[in-house]
Amino acid sequence: MHASKTFALAIAISGLALGGCGGTVDDEGDVDVAESESAIDTCDCPDAVPPELDPAADQKLKLVLHAEGDQVYGCQATATGFAWTLIAPDADLFKLANGKQVGTHYAGPTWAHKDGSTVVGTRLAGVTVDPTAIPWLLLGAVSHTGNGKMSDVTTIQRMNTTGGLAPASGCSASSVGAQVAVPYTADYFFYKTGKGKHPPQCASE
Repeated sequence: MHASKTFALAIAISGLALGGCGGTVDDEGDVDVAESESAIDTCDCPDAVPPELDPAADQKLKLVLHAEGDQVYGCQATATGFAWTLIAPDADLFKLANGKQVGTHYAGPTWAHKDGSTVVGTRLAGVTVDPTAIPWLLLGAVSHTGNGKMSDVTTIQRMNTTGGLAPASGCSASSVGAQVAVPYTADYFFYKTGKGKHPPQCASE
């Protein structure tokens, strides 16, 4: 569990009004963004999203989850020397309403919901917004399991990242095989394919 007192306190203070997301809360308390014209800036939408990370026009925002955990790197030999190489993320996923954990994020990359559904994504685009943090990403779904929150996810954005960069040093011939876990946080925006008008969402205008 990577639960953070800081995140829980921020949730408690802000309240993160779900109505501003045009969202509804299901029986488990998870946020599903309604197909409406409501603004969703209270869903932690950043002020500006690089156009490279725009989802396709037929994508509708479904779910927003906050992640806290680690980016796990391994020291490996490369053609030019030695380098820390990403092995996998290892994070917990939290609902926005109260900071309760509802899933995990791990190798694949895979996002797993507590209802048993998962989605595996592949990177489509990435932009370094903050040089001190891992890039923001646009990913496309390549496989699913289960029947739940993640089963119809088609596009994923990783935004609002902090930390998670590979170490700048410490990988050498004597440390090949070593691993290091670098703390990070991010917000993941999950989209599904929808019919009709493309609703407001976290994308460039």
